[in-house]
Amino acid sequence: MTRPGKLVCVGRNYREHAKEMGNEVPTTPVVFLKPPSSVIADGEAIVLPPEVGRVDFEGEIGLVIGTRLSKATAAVAAAAVRGIVAVNDVSARDLQKSDVQWWRAKGADTFGPIGEERQGTPDFAALEVITRVNGVERQRGRSADMLFTIPDLLAFISAWVTLEPGDIVLTGTPEGVGPLVPGDVVEVEVPGWSRVSNPVRAG
Repeated sequence: MTRPGKLVCVGRNYREHAKEMGNEVPTTPVVFLKPPSSVIADGEAIVLPPEVGRVDFEGEIGLVIGTRLSKATAAVAAAAVRGIVAVNDVSARDLQKSDVQWWRAKGADTFGPIGEERQGTPDFAALEVITRVNGVERQRGRSADMLFTIPDLLAFISAWVTLEPGDIVLTGTPEGVGPLVPGDVVEVEVPGWSRVSNPVRAG
């Protein structure tokens, strides 16, 4: 698979997920970067680093950028989306709490499983994401329940960071996140668009 130039991620974009993590519901988007080196494809293993404590799955809807975006309006930004991918924003919770930046917690090698892209123009208010661990549904979220809509997120991000073709924007995870252990198989699906399934092993 082709690695994106960058992954721009949105945290706490579902009210109930912010609450389950004990965080304030944000009034502006919480944005961070995930390195391209974290990316793995469908079927590749998520490797849990030793001595990091709890590592969670986070199923998300990923947007693949098709045309360069800089200081775009919401309408222009929405038209720049080339396709959709399923993404797992794997997160080491203890590191996320202890570190000032999330570069280790979110950016470790193998912490960015991404499914195959399906190109097309979706209804941005009608997308869904489902996460299953060992075949059991653990998360189900709808884009209609996001705190910040997809076009507004893209406009907000492009006001500060230029988005290039091939970049991927992660739009946040719904409630229901939980820990992974060696031997698990975790699957994230954006129905009708993309899925990614990965085994989990110890590092």
